[in-house]
Amino acid sequence: MLDTPVTRRRFARWLAASPVALGWAGRAAAEWNNVATPPVFAKIAPAPIKPVPTIAELLAPSEVVLLDSPYAQAQAANIAYLKRLDPERLLHVFRLNAGLPSSARPLGGWEDPTCELRGHFVGHYLSGCALAYAATGDAELKQRSDRIVAGLAECQCKIDKKGYLSAFPTSYFDRLAVGADVWVPFYTFHKIMAGLLDMHELAGNSQALAMVTEMARWTDAWTAARAEQDMQKILEVEFGGMNDALYRLAAITGDAQWIAVGDRFTKKRVFEALAGSKDALRGLHMNTHVPQVIGADRRFALTGDRRFGDVSDFFWDTVTGVRTYATGGSSNNEHWCTEPHHLAAEWENGQNHQESCCSYNMLKLGTQRFLRQPSAAIADYYERILINQRLSTIQPDTGLTAYFLSLTPGAWKTWGTEETTFWCCNGSGLEDFATLNRMIYARDAQGIWVNLFIPSRATGPDGVRLRQETSFPHTASSTMHVEATSGRPWILRLRIPGWTSEAARVTVNGRPVGAMTAPGNYLSIARTWRAGDKVTLDLPMTTRWEAFEDRPNVAALVHGPVVLAQQLPLGDIPAARMHDQGPAMDKAPPPVAAQRLPADLPARVRPVAGKPLHFVADLGARTVELRPLTDSNERFAAYSEVV
Repeated sequence: MLDTPVTRRRFARWLAASPVALGWAGRAAAEWNNVATPPVFAKIAPAPIKPVPTIAELLAPSEVVLLDSPYAQAQAANIAYLKRLDPERLLHVFRLNAGLPSSARPLGGWEDPTCELRGHFVGHYLSGCALAYAATGDAELKQRSDRIVAGLAECQCKIDKKGYLSAFPTSYFDRLAVGADVWVPFYTFHKIMAGLLDMHELAGNSQALAMVTEMARWTDAWTAARAEQDMQKILEVEFGGMNDALYRLAAITGDAQWIAVGDRFTKKRVFEALAGSKDALRGLHMNTHVPQVIGADRRFALTGDRRFGDVSDFFWDTVTGVRTYATGGSSNNEHWCTEPHHLAAEWENGQNHQESCCSYNMLKLGTQRFLRQPSAAIADYYERILINQRLSTIQPDTGLTAYFLSLTPGAWKTWGTEETTFWCCNGSGLEDFATLNRMIYARDAQGIWVNLFIPSRATGPDGVRLRQETSFPHTASSTMHVEATSGRPWILRLRIPGWTSEAARVTVNGRPVGAMTAPGNYLSIARTWRAGDKVTLDLPMTTRWEAFEDRPNVAALVHGPVVLAQQLPLGDIPAARMHDQGPAMDKAPPPVAAQRLPADLPARVRPVAGKPLHFVADLGARTVELRPLTDSNERFAAYSEVV
């Protein structure tokens, strides 16, 4: 949700006026008008709740405990930040809008009382507290978030507008309805609804369910009063995952009326292309549309309507297949700026790559898809983002998070502040770093999938308990200890990543398994397990170039799943520039130029003793130092020219 130097509104206005955009819009209109058959989303009939069967389910958050590692440190830092935020200050803008007294000191940034996005962070805060409470049982988090729910309930009651709840007046929605300039009111509404749903589902707050149901009633009335063509215009303004929140409410309550309300948030011009397996993402704002596709995916899972499944399927394939950097992130300046297969042109289009909200939401979408069809490829993608993008965008000592992770050579990391930013990505970070235990394991009636190599203890079905010991990716191995078991046979499914080699090896109690599977699959081991059994995975890491399809001479150096970046000196960057949304490279001294690197560099790098995943290479009179992005704390270059 870029604020400066390019706001969403400025970007949209530029895009609308540009010849490229006009050409795209004209083609889209022509294709729409010349189709031989009616659009598949021309009519969306009321749908009953008829869930699509899943193959896997996640372990409950409380069943997966993170052990000491960078993941556990990030989780703890995030919780500490949640506890430093004052609930009274978070409620301040809601109370002002409701006409209730508040003596709290206002927050700044996007929670300032004059900011049109005020209130969004409170929704993220409720979700973050609920998710972290579910994972850790931290009673203080539940107490804090229950207090905010109660405070919001007072505001909703005082406003007394048939369920309306926000930190800004309903006049913002009046402006939205007539096409006047306004900053994404439904986006903020969704964040509050999602936070209340999480409080109900994960923290057992029944008041939250009553409140979000009333918000849904207000949404029903507001959207029902608009004609279809008017709603489609309204949906051109970012609305978060309103469809997803309403589908979630339908699933929780068993009331299919909320499916019909959610369907009013179907942005048809985008979904039509995706359902027809056409990548028309150029010019679209990424985090406007990933939440919509999460909703489409949930709509398919909830009803079996294949149209929505087709939207999710093609979107996932095109974004992860041809629009994703080596780090796992996507987009530039929050937008897809190019046609597919032109990722180098995307990369060159600006220096604000990989909005953190987008990466978080892609992980959510991948998780939903995994449950229906477990896939090592999904877990590979999930791991790539976690290691390179997500762990790179939190300060383990403060819990403060980043907006963008730039891939421009000479970039540096920038950070939000304690109480003067409250960007969208600071908000999604509260959720993201409370879910680091989410996809490590999954289960079904036959056994357990091990998806991620993260130190953890898992409690599975029938009293099965596993402990995973690893320092991955610093070492290319992981060991599973069976601490308790049922006495009956069950299957342990181990991901053999696509990035490893045929030399990957698995042993059970020191003995090699009978037959290995190829990289990019799960190895299934079925046996009657006993407490004390030990399973070890050795996963050789190769060092290789991953080049842009449209510029093969520009590439990232990747070791296993880890992107290695050239290290460059930070130089004298003004302190204020460290808290921009991205590296304002035109406002700081120029960096030491990144070096051009030889094509045979993978064979020439050598490890630095005592510093895992740190490498150096002598290039004649020069020496280049390479580290993971997570450990790149000055300037860096993740992509290099290869000669």
